[in-house]
Amino acid sequence: MVKNTSIGTWLAIAFAFSTNSAAYPCKPNNTQASVSIKQQVDEVVSHLVGSMNTSAQAKANPNAPDVRMTTCKVKVLSETLEPKALNPDSVFLYQEQAISRNLSKPYRQRFLQITPNSDRLGVESAGFKPPTPEAWVGFCNQPEAKRIVQISDIGKTECSVFLQRQEDKYIGETQGGGCPSNYKGAVRITNRIVLHQAGMDTLDRGLDAAGNVIWGAKEEPYQFRWINYSTPAR
Repeated sequence: MVKNTSIGTWLAIAFAFSTNSAAYPCKPNNTQASVSIKQQVDEVVSHLVGSMNTSAQAKANPNAPDVRMTTCKVKVLSETLEPKALNPDSVFLYQEQAISRNLSKPYRQRFLQITPNSDRLGVESAGFKPPTPEAWVGFCNQPEAKRIVQISDIGKTECSVFLQRQEDKYIGETQGGGCPSNYKGAVRITNRIVLHQAGMDTLDRGLDAAGNVIWGAKEEPYQFRWINYSTPAR
């Protein structure tokens, strides 16, 4: 049975998922097939860039924290000339999450590489944990022209999310075994993500070595909704 999630555990889930998230593609549908892969990449970026929070969910559920997620485009420069490292179809993003009342101390920071997946039927979002996260706090407050990093700054990734277009949404799920984890007794994480016009929903759980769910969402996903004002991140 999934345990009830305290505020501390909600934050732990979000932090653990920040560097361990992967998904397998669904079969392409007619809507997806009619949209170019470049447009799909652009749409995923559009779904992510900006600011959203969980304030509405926090008002309805006392165990849910009010968290803000801020995402912005960045330019990544390669110190080497490895073409695989900087796919010309890629868009790089920086993302951080913090309690809304304490935005200067994010508990989750990562870079994302949004790119066509290998079969060019869907979109891959690869998450990178920066080795010096403190250096990037509030990075989205910088003008876009100054949001430039070296590829060595973004760190390494272990998993990716593979998103498929379903009408006006993008949906991804972790692979059958989930992604590696080492937090609060979990060795794997499973997750379902939905990007939609109102924001993003995530349903993630931590599993032990026997496959038992030991923390995470029971039924209701974590509900991030757009903040209704313009932000420098967009």
